[in-house]
Amino acid sequence: MLQLKNATLSDLPAIMQVLEAGRDIMLASGNPNQWAKGYPTEEMVRGDIGLGYGKVMVEDGRIVAYFACIPSPDPTYAVIEGGAWLDDVKPYYVIHRIAKLPDVHGVFQTMMAYLDGITDNIRIDTHKDNTIMQHNLDRYGFKYCGIIHIASGAERLAYQRLK
Repeated sequence: MLQLKNATLSDLPAIMQVLEAGRDIMLASGNPNQWAKGYPTEEMVRGDIGLGYGKVMVEDGRIVAYFACIPSPDPTYAVIEGGAWLDDVKPYYVIHRIAKLPDVHGVFQTMMAYLDGITDNIRIDTHKDNTIMQHNLDRYGFKYCGIIHIASGAERLAYQRLK
């Protein structure tokens, strides 16, 4: 059974292994560009942890998944093209940097159960080639809202879920 907890700096080596596994999963599924060039960096994860945004999932005593749960506003979500947010007034949480080890199941479900306990408004973005994430977003009731641009200028598909 997956247990979710706040990440700590002592979790950092295991988190970086999980993120590397996430890159491998993306590459194997036809998504080689989303996490190219060492993204996410250790510095980013340290920042997530320092702000209390980093979350890990533990199974049988080992860290098997990571994500960042960040309260609004997210500056990359200020402008959306080719659509609109379902709600652009209420506070929201953004999910970034979701990764898991390949042999682990139930990560998205566990993450969503946690989020349902803290918010009714979630935003997320993903690369156009990340069909695994798009499938999960559809399965959990997220609606496609348009295109946003991340800090590098690259396009991402933007989604929102309102309960």
